[in-house]
Amino acid sequence: MAVPLSQVITVAKYAISKSLKGQKRYPLVLMLEPLFQCNLKCSGCGKIQYGADVLAMRMPKEKAWAAAEECGAPIVSIAGGEPLIHEEMPQMVEGLIKRGKFVYLCTNAQILSRKIDLFKPSKNLSFSVHLDGNEQMHDGNVNKKGAYKIAVEAIKEALKRGFRVTTNTTIFNNADPDAVRKFFDDMTELGVEGMMISPGFPYDKAPNQDIFLERKKTVELFKKILGNPNKKWVFNHSPSFLAFLKGEQDYDCTPWGNPTYSIFGWQKPCYLINDGYCKTFKELMDSIDSYDLGAKGTRPECKDCMLHSGYEPSAVCDTFGSFAGLMRAAKHFRNFSKKS
Repeated sequence: MAVPLSQVITVAKYAISKSLKGQKRYPLVLMLEPLFQCNLKCSGCGKIQYGADVLAMRMPKEKAWAAAEECGAPIVSIAGGEPLIHEEMPQMVEGLIKRGKFVYLCTNAQILSRKIDLFKPSKNLSFSVHLDGNEQMHDGNVNKKGAYKIAVEAIKEALKRGFRVTTNTTIFNNADPDAVRKFFDDMTELGVEGMMISPGFPYDKAPNQDIFLERKKTVELFKKILGNPNKKWVFNHSPSFLAFLKGEQDYDCTPWGNPTYSIFGWQKPCYLINDGYCKTFKELMDSIDSYDLGAKGTRPECKDCMLHSGYEPSAVCDTFGSFAGLMRAAKHFRNFSKKS
């Protein structure tokens, strides 16, 4: 099953209209973090190290709706923490859908089977399940034996009930390319709509700092993972971003493409770096230039970053920003689709 045509058309019309108006900076995905508490302790996570008082905080659904309207992005990705712990999550999702948003509810799926009755299948809702590879890889990264099996069973149940389901996989430097490719085969056979992949970002609060990739090693690893792909694989990415991961396309970061609104406000300057918070989305957008972000900038945290939150928007804006960009995307799609 592919991404619904209505979502593709909505995002394309949104991006093209911004380009035609000469607006070079616009958000594509609102990263919504209504809580930081989680039921897993993943090795690469930079959120769960907050104190008990912060982990107990919850964003009211009304603030989530207001942030979505203020931002204007057509897609809302609800992360955390584990969103399904939030008591108002079903109502929050329903309200976002009523506002015309396409919602990706990011979950580790450990309690999805118990919570699934609280949600209704919709073309505007997708469960984005965190799975960092096969059983051995995933259970090791999330530090819980059996987590993979629980998540897979939840995926099966969600698909059976007619929900859209995608996977979200973070690739670390200990990844075996062949094992990752086999994982893609397994998820494709399982019937997920698409797969999202990204190299891990070195959060300074992450408990394990030895698992993150340098930029050069990221390209080398993704060339092995994505080279000569199975034609049945479907990724929840633009072809230009996949080309970027393999070093075939160069982009600078678009930090305003995936702005973050959390329990503390609008996080500046981007989803990955936390230098404090703004009260309004406009304040966030007006302040971004002062940070000199991206691989060509001066922030040391950006040197090795190739994450989708900064570079997928760059690829999308390139694709819909000009005819040349559209042709580049078509070329990358053909190159990715054909056997090497």
